[in-house]
Amino acid sequence: MADTKTSTKRKGSTRTSQKIWTDEERAAMRESARERKSQSRLSPEEEREAGEQEVKAKIAGMPEPDRAMAERLHKLVTASAPDFVPRTYYGMPAYSKGGKVICFFQPKSKFKVRYSTFGFQPDARIDDGDMWPVAFAVTKLTTGVEARIAALVKKAAS
Repeated sequence: MADTKTSTKRKGSTRTSQKIWTDEERAAMRESARERKSQSRLSPEEEREAGEQEVKAKIAGMPEPDRAMAERLHKLVTASAPDFVPRTYYGMPAYSKGGKVICFFQPKSKFKVRYSTFGFQPDARIDDGDMWPVAFAVTKLTTGVEARIAALVKKAAS
């Protein structure tokens, strides 16, 4: 008797595709892949210039009030940590050191949420005891909020 292959497919089951990622999340992942590809071909000087231009373009494309907040944060971060290299991170303004993203601004319009976020990646080293926040909801840039962000960015740069 000849051996016959049996199907490994389930009979009668229909595979329904659940939407795991939102359209905004998929767009952010595509942007991240494009960013990595374009940055891999640049010298450090070219990377800084290209990153500055790209961050400014992303900020210019944001709706208000995200644009005003992002412009102010860009000035604040570049003044607090002049060695950080502006770049985009998943299509958001970010700042890196040694090729690693240290901090980033996520406008509320990016994922259609109620507040913007200023966050830090693990290389930021803003450690404070056994537990510390790494992302902050920002609804308004007051002088107190700006001072706190500037202090955290300076600590992350050290």
